[in-house]
Amino acid sequence: MPSSLNNSAETTPARPLVLVADDHEDTRLLFRTVLEVRGYSVIEAADGEETVRTAESARPDLILMDGSLPRLSGLDATEQIRRSADVGNVPIVFISGHTGPFFLARAREAGCNEYLVKPFNLDELEHVLEKYCGNNARVIAV
Repeated sequence: MPSSLNNSAETTPARPLVLVADDHEDTRLLFRTVLEVRGYSVIEAADGEETVRTAESARPDLILMDGSLPRLSGLDATEQIRRSADVGNVPIVFISGHTGPFFLARAREAGCNEYLVKPFNLDELEHVLEKYCGNNARVIAV
């Protein structure tokens, strides 16, 4: 029997999974497009409660968390995720238009690992992706 038929060591590694939590469909689509082109798998959530449920069920490698989510704010969703035994250590990058030190301190207090201020450039996002997911997912640059 040829060795290529039974060699499970040659399987393709899983692509890093990123949860994009944002209440704006166009923003989620933008993130999905950028991330998938770079070789990441993407799941989405449109509100804070859905974000917590999705994080717990899918166990992503990284969460991109909008600060202004309906039903449960990004800060509250982050705090709930941090209390979870299953996903409490997943890196969370807070994304917000607020630039003041109060907002940054509050996001860190809630448990965010990074804070990107909108609008941010793709180099900043790329840095965060490489820091938390490694650079093995990069396929092509946009």
